[in-house]
Amino acid sequence: MEATIPTPFELRKIRMIADYQLGRGAGEALFPKRGLRLTHSKRTGRIRHIYLGDKLIATLRPKDGMFALTIHGGERLVKKMPLKELPMVTVRNDVAQFIREGGNLFCKHLVSVSPGIRPGDEVIVLDEDHRLVALGKAFLGADEMKTSKTGVAVKTRWGIESSPKKN
Repeated sequence: MEATIPTPFELRKIRMIADYQLGRGAGEALFPKRGLRLTHSKRTGRIRHIYLGDKLIATLRPKDGMFALTIHGGERLVKKMPLKELPMVTVRNDVAQFIREGGNLFCKHLVSVSPGIRPGDEVIVLDEDHRLVALGKAFLGADEMKTSKTGVAVKTRWGIESSPKKN
């Protein structure tokens, strides 16, 4: 697939999806006007991958029309947005290395959770020092994560020190 520069309509579309999924301002934080390239599905012509320079920052999932972020996309969000506005969970520092290597995040290891998280949401995992640890998909809602003492809270897709998993 050959990457192309997005049209103004495509840029507006991907920014609106990011704002809806990840919070107001996420679209501009993730997708600047310059340096962005898109690939499209050969079969449908729909947007599939979004690159900034030569780095893949997000994939637009055809199943639900939402983004699956890569580590580069997660790093961009953490740098450019206020942390309180991101869909994020904070993990204890003593288990952060396990999560960095791709391990799933369990409820008993959570320090804090953004209030609006629902099951299936894309989630950014930070350690107690506010460093990016992983990206994944919420298995539980925010309230369940806070009150549960057992079970998986976030299924990790990307750990900082791992390769991507298919969830």
